[in-house]
Amino acid sequence: MARHHLRPLFDRVVIKELEPDRMRNSGLVVPPGSHEPPPQHGIVLAVGQGVDWWETAGVQMPVRPGDHVVFPASAGAWVEVDEERLLVCRVGELLGVLERIEDCPACGGRTLAPGDSCPVCGRTGATNA
Repeated sequence: MARHHLRPLFDRVVIKELEPDRMRNSGLVVPPGSHEPPPQHGIVLAVGQGVDWWETAGVQMPVRPGDHVVFPASAGAWVEVDEERLLVCRVGELLGVLERIEDCPACGGRTLAPGDSCPVCGRTGATNA
């Protein structure tokens, strides 16, 4: 059977959802069925070409295939392609792109002085106690 590729139009992206992480940084486990939905994470599989006026305004698509993104539960529409559940949403619905600290444009993952913090990624330098 032939496999299909969903090509998004305009400012839409196709995302494959990752398994929801119900463990919070604090160690608290959010049980299924609770009122607080877990963060929605996914990997961008494909991006559209953008909207026609973007090029003249110098705007580029802020995500690319392979980016790890965060999106709200209400984003876009779920479709099934070759028995795979995919989200198609507008790029403006995305909440952000998860990046490794080493990729931070401000600090680049370098060692920070004690008490210093990066204004972009929020990482802080170790304090000597």
